Amino acid sequence: MSDLLPPARLGHAAATRKTGDAALRVLSPGDFATAQTEIMAWDGYAATPLVSLKALAQRIGVGAVFYKHEGPRFGLGSFKALGGSYAALRVLQREISKSLGQDVSLADIRAGKHRDDAARITLVSATDGNHGRSLAWGCQRFGAPCRIYIHAEVSEGRAAAMRDLGAEVIRIAGDYDDSVDLAKAEADANGWFVVSDTSWPGYSQPPRDVMAGYGVMTSEICEALDEAPTHVFLQGGVGGLAAGVAAGLRQHWGERAPRVVIVEPELAACLYESAKAGTPTSVKIEEETLMAGLSCGEPSPLAWEILSEEASDFLTIPEPVVAPTVRLLARPLSGDPVVEAGESAVAGLAALIAARADTGLSSKLGLDAKSRVLLIGSEGITDPAIFRMIMDGRDVD
Repeated sequence: MSDLLPPARLGHAAATRKTGDAALRVLSPGDFATAQTEIMAWDGYAATPLVSLKALAQRIGVGAVFYKHEGPRFGLGSFKALGGSYAALRVLQREISKSLGQDVSLADIRAGKHRDDAARITLVSATDGNHGRSLAWGCQRFGAPCRIYIHAEVSEGRAAAMRDLGAEVIRIAGDYDDSVDLAKAEADANGWFVVSDTSWPGYSQPPRDVMAGYGVMTSEICEALDEAPTHVFLQGGVGGLAAGVAAGLRQHWGERAPRVVIVEPELAACLYESAKAGTPTSVKIEEETLMAGLSCGEPSPLAWEILSEEASDFLTIPEPVVAPTVRLLARPLSGDPVVEAGESAVAGLAALIAARADTGLSSKLGLDAKSRVLLIGSEGITDPAIFRMIMDGRDVD
């Protein structure tokens, strides 16, 4: 098992889980249903593949590995297409309804019946790449101006992808959390509307809509499986993906829902530190991780409400395992499908492989030969230049 990746020591924190109903209260079944009805009506909608990595499962000694490959999602390359675009549509629905003094339907905005009204509503957000691309795509579809704030380490390829969708892209000198602060400040000063995937005091509806959009992905997974997985390994970031998926799995499977394991880069482990502290805890990003979409130092309080009840374990992974895991999916073991994945997509798989190479950690996580593990391949090739460098075995700056 250990020859699949470089030797890696993972950080592990076992959560002291709270008891509550956050998986139903923060994101209700109605929230998920509304998002699913709308998103499945969009041009280009198709369920993304859930692939079984049978050879890999046998090699590492588990019963099954299921990988949800989000690369084909709406041609945008990531699961974020489900969140930012839907949240943008919901902001436009609320603001246009308010300005017209009557309820406006999502379908009418989607159909372009209120395009002139949408053109007067500027939507903004900070991003590491994928959320901003989703927001820009949604704004282009629905007719709203879009401003995206990116930090110094976001690749130019990701910035260009957002500009190509009509967004104005503003690059700052700081990190992701600094870009969030600037987006909020300039929106407040100019009467713009923030569409963020993270929450803060007094701001929760758009990030709730973002997570509701992710429920489409979870629904597709549940429909494709005839029994619940035993484990799900979920990327960290601010926590929105993990919380949305955990809530959706809980609502579908109830007491049979899988054990939730959160995985983060060592360089950006805000959820790991939150689990150790028992409360949302920020960390300073001293160095950027290769997993650009997970380079977040401040957890979303809204997401943490769910994760504090649903997540059992929090892991951190070192940088040297990331690129080899990307290559392992693209050049798979004999019999497994080829999957071209981005850097942030492989966090769960890297953690699973490393955990199975560590008998003690496997035991702590309850992993054995019968485990059926679900992984979220959150992005495909969202930056071709970085992917080529990884596949060539070159260092990625």
